[in-house]
Amino acid sequence: MSDWAFDFTDRKVVITGGSRGLGFEMACAFSTLGAHVAIASRKLEACQDAAERITAQTGGKVSPYALQVADWDQCTEFAETVWEELGGVDVLVNNAGSSPLYDSISGISEALYDKVIGLNLKGPFRLSALLGEKMTGNGGGAIVNISSIASLHPKPNVVPYAAAKAGLNATTMALAHAYGPDVRVNTVVPGTFLTDVSKHWDQEAFQERAQEFAAKRGGQPEEIVGAVLYLSSSMASYTTGAMLTVDGGAPN
Repeated sequence: MSDWAFDFTDRKVVITGGSRGLGFEMACAFSTLGAHVAIASRKLEACQDAAERITAQTGGKVSPYALQVADWDQCTEFAETVWEELGGVDVLVNNAGSSPLYDSISGISEALYDKVIGLNLKGPFRLSALLGEKMTGNGGGAIVNISSIASLHPKPNVVPYAAAKAGLNATTMALAHAYGPDVRVNTVVPGTFLTDVSKHWDQEAFQERAQEFAAKRGGQPEEIVGAVLYLSSSMASYTTGAMLTVDGGAPN
């Protein structure tokens, strides 16, 4: 009989953008369930602080790393380092992402465009390619890409971000075929979540817009966790190349 419980005891889980927001909640959940979690983000001190807070809460082992996800060479070095230091990787969660504001579409600079594509698409591809290949020769594993509802319903204020996340969706399907059956590759497609970034929004305007959602509100960071745990676990053993939308029933 299959074991349907979420149990990641002694599993090695790598989460980019794991020092805050959705990534931090994912790291806490995996650590609570017994995983050795590696969190990586641009600022090492932020990862060290997050690792200490998670360990204090869960008692688990959390390893902090500095990583510029948009940097191809840093991703290459990180993949080698984290594989060696953790003794392999069972789950990779490509969570790091950003959508900078801009005044007009024609005013988007090449630097901004390249930065958004690098962080949201190029880096996740490079990490997935390297760690996915290693997983295939080491008993398999799971890759979970964190996309965005903008990839399915793009708006003028997020053109580079939406394009990058749409590319991430395509990458998910391609790598599911490339590394299957040993490595499952899936995407979570979040809608609006109330992370630290949301504190800068016009709250009254957002509450009005949220009335169009089936849930009538934005998501709390911890509400992304179930989808990520499912896709990372044996419960999703026949799920690969899929996109799981978690958006509170937001309209198109």
